[in-house]
Amino acid sequence: MHVHPASANYGIWFKRTDAVEGDPFVPAIWHAVELAPLCTRLLNDDGVCVQTVEHVMSALAGSGIHNALIEISGPEVPILDGSAYPFAKAFLEAGTVTLDEPVRAIRVLKEVSFEEGAARATISPSDSSMMSFAIDFPDQAIGAQTKTLNMQNGTFLRELCDSRTFCRWSDVETMRAAGLIKGGSIENALVVDGTKILTPGGARRDDEAVRHKMLDALGDLALAGGLIFGHYHGVRAGHAVTNQVLRQLFASPDNYEFIDVNQESIQKLPGMLVSLRELPHVA
Repeated sequence: MHVHPASANYGIWFKRTDAVEGDPFVPAIWHAVELAPLCTRLLNDDGVCVQTVEHVMSALAGSGIHNALIEISGPEVPILDGSAYPFAKAFLEAGTVTLDEPVRAIRVLKEVSFEEGAARATISPSDSSMMSFAIDFPDQAIGAQTKTLNMQNGTFLRELCDSRTFCRWSDVETMRAAGLIKGGSIENALVVDGTKILTPGGARRDDEAVRHKMLDALGDLALAGGLIFGHYHGVRAGHAVTNQVLRQLFASPDNYEFIDVNQESIQKLPGMLVSLRELPHVA
């Protein structure tokens, strides 16, 4: 996978370099999402897809990158260490260029929500980019975890980017049967079994699981087409539920407005003016 710079207002696009039929370009936008329970899958009009895009999308947003072309030679973004850390580190090491066009953001004007079973996601108005999440798993190694963060400048890098995807040991074969985590193992995910954490070295943080859910949510929200001034609140929400609440947001022009970010508001958004110093130490 190779990430290339792009011009202002290009947005984020994937290009399947192995595609032999159809349009190889897949847009990273909310309405191109094919709803799936275990990952975020993007699909273009010719049926060409790219899946598990949430980690690289969160790293782009958290590193202040809004325009890029991602060339990929297969249908799934590499899992790497199971977090967004390797992507974010590579982006910050490569450096970014400030373009002449202003950054576009989305201001939430009215609260919207989507609920499916025990899962719920809400986006409400806020003068900054806020995120709250709550999870509750029967495995005692995870249990109930909640967290709220103001996602302003650098928070993603400091607090979320190193948190790895997690799963129950009993779910590993289910995901592999679905064609996911092909490069996955207990070395690059937080795998739990009841009270035990099977991953060598254990958790990176006591609440790594809920932090990773927030990482995923930021990546899914980055498909909005602009950074969001609003408060996202997820309760047991997965990728599909977050995408559905975005669809609710864009269902009416009364719910939102596009704005150009100025010098005052730029500090309130993820990824602005960040540096390698923000990254946590990862062994």
